[in-house]
Amino acid sequence: MKPIPIGTTGRYAKPVAPNDLASHLDASLAAVMSTPAMVGMMELAAIDAIRPFLDAGESSVGMSIEVNHSAATPPGHLARAEAEVTKVEGRRLEFSVRAFDEVEQVGSGTHRRAVIDAAKFNDRIKAKRKS
Repeated sequence: MKPIPIGTTGRYAKPVAPNDLASHLDASLAAVMSTPAMVGMMELAAIDAIRPFLDAGESSVGMSIEVNHSAATPPGHLARAEAEVTKVEGRRLEFSVRAFDEVEQVGSGTHRRAVIDAAKFNDRIKAKRKS
């Protein structure tokens, strides 16, 4: 892993599709972007931020996320997430994350990821499957 500067940013954007809606999770819920869909976009923005700094064979995994989903986004709206590196402690990274739709900010929070050796990680998963 190359050094990751504080302030490094990443983005992810997509139109809100039917499978992104809360009502896709449960028919009794509103037909607006679900919190899990927003969180996924925030994770992808964080991944985008650090991708240029990863060496061959490295990847990252999410460790935690704490978010506030503050406004509803209807289907078809372009939603976007932004992530900014706020802390680097060895292979552990912290991000400030925010999400927006075409009108306003719809979410914000803190996300933590760890940079991993993908082969070692996959070996541990294989061993876990065998047990």
